[in-house]
This record gives sequence, C-alpha cells and structure tokens, in this order.
Amino acid sequence: MAAAKVVSAAASKRAAQWFDLGNLLTMLAPVLLPFWFGASMLLYAMNRHHPNKRVGYYTQRAAYRFYGLVGAVIPVATFFPVNINYYLILWAVLAVIMVPWTLLSLRRINQERWQDITYTDDQLETEA
Repeated sequence: MAAAKVVSAAASKRAAQWFDLGNLLTMLAPVLLPFWFGASMLLYAMNRHHPNKRVGYYTQRAAYRFYGLVGAVIPVATFFPVNINYYLILWAVLAVIMVPWTLLSLRRINQERWQDITYTDDQLETEA
C-alpha cells in the first residue's frame, strides 16, 4: 500500500489562485500574453487534476475565461488594419471584462474554507 500524502490547505489555496493571478498579470501587462499562453497550458495540466477537487474547479473556471476571451481575439483582430489603436481598444475591452471577473474569483478563493487533503498515489490513478 502506498504511503499517505498530505496537501496543506494553504498549498491548495495557493494552487487555486495561480491561474487567476496569471490572467490578472497578463491583462495588466499584455506584452506577457504569449508567455502566459504557453505557461497557462502547463499550469492547467498540473492543477486540473490536483488532489483537492476545488483547485481543479477554480483552475478550470479561470482557464475558460482566459482561453475564451483570448480565443475571440483571433477572429476579431484578423480584420483590423495595421494601426495600434485598434489593438489597444481590444485590449481595453478584454481587460474590462477579465479584471473584475478575475478579482471576483480571487475573492471567492480567499473566502472559501480550505482543508488539508490526505491522499495516496493509488487514489489519484483510479480517479484519472
């Protein structure tokens, strides 16, 4: 039998916040978008199947927001002329949508009661 492992409540809470924090940072500094796009896929893969199911839930919700809004940029920006003002307006619209939504999510994560999780590797393999 595999040894039991513990994920602390603080570690679970921190893991749940990472995707939202990346979204927020990217909206405040859009030059980071290509880097966050790649890093977000890695973070999603790591946290979506976290032993604490709430971490996976918050990660998935943040990913829906990010990939949905950024995915809308491609068809919309395809028809933009070569003028930075159009891209700045699009960024402002995305920020107006993403920033309050992300802050609300971070508030929910902070208000949730997180508990330590005990698990074994066998449990993770059977759930996957």
